[in-house]
Amino acid sequence: MELKLSRPICFFDLETTGVNVAKDRIVEISILKVFPNGNKESKTWLVNPTIPIPAVTTAIHGISDEKVKDEPTFKELASQINQMIADSDLAGYNSNKFDIPLLAEEFLRADIDFDMDKRQAVDIQNIFHKKEQRTLSAAYKFYCDKELINAHSASADTEATYEILKAQLDRYDDLENDTKFLSEFSTQRKIADFAGFLHFNKEGKEIFGFGKHKGKLVEDVLEQEPGYFSWLQNADFPLYTKKVLTAIKLRNFNNK
Repeated sequence: MELKLSRPICFFDLETTGVNVAKDRIVEISILKVFPNGNKESKTWLVNPTIPIPAVTTAIHGISDEKVKDEPTFKELASQINQMIADSDLAGYNSNKFDIPLLAEEFLRADIDFDMDKRQAVDIQNIFHKKEQRTLSAAYKFYCDKELINAHSASADTEATYEILKAQLDRYDDLENDTKFLSEFSTQRKIADFAGFLHFNKEGKEIFGFGKHKGKLVEDVLEQEPGYFSWLQNADFPLYTKKVLTAIKLRNFNNK
């Protein structure tokens, strides 16, 4: 089944130096852009992360310091990548928890603002886990009856993710061929930042999802305990989380 799209959607996958959203960097990014008329455009970039790639990580995706030492940095590629995805929704495998948050961090480091307010995000892993509970390679075998060659290659993983979503739509009658529906179906919880430190309560208000103020309204804590905001801004939290906190603080200040 082909996707019914009202706007382009970019399937993407990242290979990185590790799994810490706040600290790790992209070493490869692959994007498969699918247009409403069915046309496709793909691009893969190797990226110099500007930090060492741990040997244990190289053993997984095969990308070493030597392989990327002469490649452009993400900051040098940011405008080109942003241009490709600017008009698109996003999709990936485990993308809501990892790829989108880390991509946002890289854009912010490159001084390019990034948010999801006008995009849908479809996480194919979440659809898979709600339906079958498997890994990407198993998902590819299960839905497409193919072996995933070159797993942990961003390009191969991206193409497989796109094929899996189409096969999921063929298999499950209750999945609507609509990006907004798929985004809502593949979202496990409502979060205010990409990394999940800030959640929304039932009233749609931002609350802390961690620490001593877990469950409390962010705006109340920031007003009652100004020093906590300063601590958060100086601590090792993702840049996007800090951006959201700043926006809440300014919103609260402007509403007085």
